[in-house]
Amino acid sequence: THEPRSPSARGGEAPETRLYRRRFAVLAVFGLYSLVNAFQWIQYSIIANVFTRYYGVSNIMVDWLSMVYMVAYVPLIFPATWLLDRKGLRLTALLGAGFNCAGAWLKCASVSPSGFGVTVAAQVVCSVAQVFILGLPSRVASVWFGPREVSTACAAAVLGNQLGTAIGFLLPPVLVPNTLDDIELTGRNISIMFYGTAAVSTALFVLTVIVIKDRPLLPPSHAQAVLPSSPTEEYSYKQSIVNLMKNKAFVLLLVTYGIMTGSYYSVSTLLNQMIMACYEELNAGRIGLTLVVAGMVGSILCGVWLDQTKMYKMTTLIVYGLSFLGMLVFTFTLDLDNIILVFFTAGALGFFMTGYLPLGFEFGVEITYPESEGTSSGLLNAFAQVLFGIVFTLIQGKLTTNYNPRIGNIFLCAWIFLGILLTALIKSELKRHNVNMEVDSKHMKAVSTHTHTHTHTLAHTHANTHTHTNTHTDSHIDCNTVI
Repeated sequence: THEPRSPSARGGEAPETRLYRRRFAVLAVFGLYSLVNAFQWIQYSIIANVFTRYYGVSNIMVDWLSMVYMVAYVPLIFPATWLLDRKGLRLTALLGAGFNCAGAWLKCASVSPSGFGVTVAAQVVCSVAQVFILGLPSRVASVWFGPREVSTACAAAVLGNQLGTAIGFLLPPVLVPNTLDDIELTGRNISIMFYGTAAVSTALFVLTVIVIKDRPLLPPSHAQAVLPSSPTEEYSYKQSIVNLMKNKAFVLLLVTYGIMTGSYYSVSTLLNQMIMACYEELNAGRIGLTLVVAGMVGSILCGVWLDQTKMYKMTTLIVYGLSFLGMLVFTFTLDLDNIILVFFTAGALGFFMTGYLPLGFEFGVEITYPESEGTSSGLLNAFAQVLFGIVFTLIQGKLTTNYNPRIGNIFLCAWIFLGILLTALIKSELKRHNVNMEVDSKHMKAVSTHTHTHTHTLAHTHANTHTHTNTHTDSHIDCNTVI
């Protein structure tokens, strides 16, 4: 048997919980190095035409610089989530920030027309970093944040990654403009972008070393308090995965999350080619930025909404349906030669598609509690990256090149519609939320019994006063005290 995390979680008492200010620093540092990693993912494909000319390679080779992130995820996600379970948040965070930093510096050595091999190697290192980053939002939120802010914290942690993608859409076209035949000037511009990224990622690695810890001294919620502080002897990582794969609701979520996120990856990777077919190059970056910034707003609003209502399935279903409508409108308005309309539809698409990301994570944690958040998030991401991200990008890329962007987008619309139907079949059982509510209700019963006993032993004239005081003080035992 293992000791619960909070000493007072034994017996009938409500476990002692506490919130620390440090949680905001942990969230901020994680969000920032996740941002740089996402920037490094998209920085090639948004100016694909510049890199194809500079390195003398084809479009598909530059697309692979983005897709390598998805390929690396599959073999590495299982060791990465095992490490998160066994060694905790700090080591996983250090590996993520460390590989991110190493990849950024290696890119600086690839600035020459013959350096494509080095840039591929550097991007592979960055893609390894991403494996230690993408599964962490749910873990950071659960371990550091209280039950009334956990979904918002998860959304904020995912936000860093989205903001990095947004900056990746905006900055590269500005830093590395299309200088046509001046290869030397292009090289200088690429160099500025690479060295700037390396400097920022180094600073963030140092901050990770200083700020991020495995967990706070006291747990932030009852659901955390009743979990062991480290894996027990009987804990089996393989068994944990088997348990998840036997959970029908989670398997359905795997497929639906994969479809939505794979579609988002595909649209992001191929946006440059889609927009270039109809409009000028600079607009591709700006439309990408609109898509992601709207998505960031969607993420946070969905997180806050979940914390207030705990209506996981209904929210997921509505957001899925609206994403489908957004994709449909984007598909059929892209070539109408109305750039304002494209900005608007891309914003609507991003708002719902990206807003879905933290929803999927948090829904996954709820229906699989008490299994590790890292394992459920890791499996969700693995399905999204490989089975859907890579396949969707390759097929949509082929359809876009051979026919036109509309055919490629209709392909995604059909899959997203299937995702709506499968989401409707998910059985919603909020296990983590139920544990928090159960402990709260038990504690409230204990308080009322305690009050009742005292009332009997006191003079009638003082009973009301004493009952009021007693209830007031006892009901605050398990309050999340902010240090």
